[in-house]
Amino acid sequence: MPVIETALPLLLLWGALGYLLGSIPFGMVVTKTFGLGNLREIGSGNIGTTNVLRTGSKAAAAATLILDGGKGAVAVLLARALAGDLAGEDAAQLAGLLAFVGHCFPVWLGFKGGKGVATFLGLMLALAWPVGIACCLTWLAMALLRRMSSLAALTAAVSAPLWCLLLGYQPVIFLAVALAAVILWRHKDNIARLRAGTEPKIGQK
Repeated sequence: MPVIETALPLLLLWGALGYLLGSIPFGMVVTKTFGLGNLREIGSGNIGTTNVLRTGSKAAAAATLILDGGKGAVAVLLARALAGDLAGEDAAQLAGLLAFVGHCFPVWLGFKGGKGVATFLGLMLALAWPVGIACCLTWLAMALLRRMSSLAALTAAVSAPLWCLLLGYQPVIFLAVALAAVILWRHKDNIARLRAGTEPKIGQK
């Protein structure tokens, strides 16, 4: 856990900004922009990349992945860059965490958002890039091996605290554990389907 260096009002400010940034439902924006319809009425109704891919548009899915990951990264980088000496890693971690929370529980959608995987990867890349890269490669390896986005996401999330430890980013471990716990909870239905052998594979409608 990082040392608390930033004044409480500034922490609250960066937390609020992180949440508002994270709560932008890019999946819905992208599908409407591409003329693919209402994402809530497609597939699982989730606003994330995997469900956007079920529209059949790889370009829309890629755009959603980049934008959802980007908002997590931007929240972290803004907290570092704009607050200057007034903000330490505590503000960066809080901004990233609240961006993740905003994606999962956006106020604009009745707190019913995505599962947070792309935002998790984006904020980890900005916060501790070696850990972020390791998590991305973990996701990619499992996705190629088993062709299941949910299994790849769960593996990447659970591996994050271990990567933090192995790569020397101990102050990020607490955040990584918290993010992994939320991702596991958000994927509880997927976990049930994985156990039952009924989880759909990547690209399956």
